[in-house]
Amino acid sequence: MRGNHFAELSAFTGVAEHSSYTKAARALGLSTATLSQTVRALEDRLGVRLLNRTTRSVALTDAGERLLTQLRPLLDGFDEAIESVNAFREKPTGHLRLTMPPPVARFVLGPILARFLRLYPEIVIETTVESGLTDIVAGRYDAGFRRGNLVARDMIAVRVTDDMHYHLVASPEYLARHGRPRTPSELYGHNCIRYRLPDGRFIPWIFVVDGKTTEFDIGGSVVVLNDPELVISAALAGIGVAYLYEEYVASHIADGRLVSLLDKSALPITEGFFMFYPSRRQNPASLRVLIEFLRSELRGTAGATELSNPSQVQSLAASSTWANQSSPSIRG
Repeated sequence: MRGNHFAELSAFTGVAEHSSYTKAARALGLSTATLSQTVRALEDRLGVRLLNRTTRSVALTDAGERLLTQLRPLLDGFDEAIESVNAFREKPTGHLRLTMPPPVARFVLGPILARFLRLYPEIVIETTVESGLTDIVAGRYDAGFRRGNLVARDMIAVRVTDDMHYHLVASPEYLARHGRPRTPSELYGHNCIRYRLPDGRFIPWIFVVDGKTTEFDIGGSVVVLNDPELVISAALAGIGVAYLYEEYVASHIADGRLVSLLDKSALPITEGFFMFYPSRRQNPASLRVLIEFLRSELRGTAGATELSNPSQVQSLAASSTWANQSSPSIRG
């Protein structure tokens, strides 16, 4: 590969995968203007448009899609070649790209990130916090985090949290004005703060009624996209009732700013989160040390416990390849 060809192809791939010149320039350490000029030089040299640009979006043309498909295995091979040299270094180095939903960012990665980077100062971690089902291969992520039942069959999965408990909460001020719901069906008479996923779906409000799990199609005056912190703020402000993981609201319940509603038996338990990554022959050293660090840190705070529910084990085994069957807690 001669001259500026590699730089041009890297620039094109970066823009294609980020669907943004600004984000790609930041990831590649270039100015947006330089990146744009580099991609345009590649298009001029090839004599074909690779990207369609508007003021708000960037999308691949058919020619660009074909070129990107051909480039991906070559770039993966290049990354592996560099990684094989890094194996001779005293400490792991490199750029580690991760995608995760907000609960993992706050309760799993956030508390351990500083300690990890002190141990491995030459690793750069880039995170995307989103609730969608991101294709980590197409997005060129090294790993992602997702609930166990949502991990694809061809991925390696490592458990990083216990199963998760939901809580239904409201502020004392809201309950003083509107009363306290005693059953899930009474929520139809309350202002419920809804959480919408990037694909347009709402997080379902599911309760156990007469031994059966039932979804309630409730409504309210506030809909939040991909930001649980805003849901908490709205609940604390007395706007309405919120439905959140226990980890988000436990401290507010303890200090009396939020009140836990309904009997705990009516609130479901959902499967915990897993870190997952492609089953490659050679994974980056930076990813390997992060996996081991997560295992040691999370196991150390809660103690390793084996999954004892056979149906749960079968469900997870059907959806992912297990790399570790311990279930450390995220509380700590």
